[in-house]
Amino acid sequence: MPANRSATLCGLALALLAGPAFTLAYRLITGENHSDLQVVGRELGIFLLVGLLFWIVKRREMLPLSSIGLHTDRLGRSLLRGLVLTVITLGVTVGLYLLLQQFGIRLGEGSGDHFHPALWVVVLIMLRAGIAEEVFYRGYAIERLASLTGSTWLGALVPLVVFAAAHYRQGAGGIIAAFVLGGIFTAFYVRYRDLLANITAHFLGDFVLNVVLPLLGAG
Repeated sequence: MPANRSATLCGLALALLAGPAFTLAYRLITGENHSDLQVVGRELGIFLLVGLLFWIVKRREMLPLSSIGLHTDRLGRSLLRGLVLTVITLGVTVGLYLLLQQFGIRLGEGSGDHFHPALWVVVLIMLRAGIAEEVFYRGYAIERLASLTGSTWLGALVPLVVFAAAHYRQGAGGIIAAFVLGGIFTAFYVRYRDLLANITAHFLGDFVLNVVLPLLGAG
């Protein structure tokens, strides 16, 4: 249980709300995506929020990063778990795509923004999503909500709902996919408390779907 309750509440507000709030404010100020530089600015801003959350954990809560599942002494095992989770999530994604098609719901339905960033910017987006979303919605939010409420179920469910809702610009398909895949990431984290494995799988899954497959298709 974190000793500094006020710091933990600030951390939870940051983890659950700051990412979507920052993205919305950034879009209102700069407009829809229109350049690589603009997108990079947004991604770096979210990385700064991750850094701020780490600072809260270390300096305000006075806890190690292992308290949010980030371990450095089990890299090989974490990467192996991440690879297994990647295969699982890719398989579920394919199944979701085929299932939702039967109901006329598209996966990856966008917001009407037709700007296509450079490949390296797409990779940066995937890396940010893997790190930030797992740190915010899995590692920190689950651990702290479970500590504050005494309920692992509540600690897992609240961030999952917020995570799915944060994908509203991707349409109904995006929200459903985020809830299902986020549920898998949540269950995996609760089982193993291995944030690096989650980050690895989240990044690799997005990388395969948004970089590898489009490149193969273009070829």
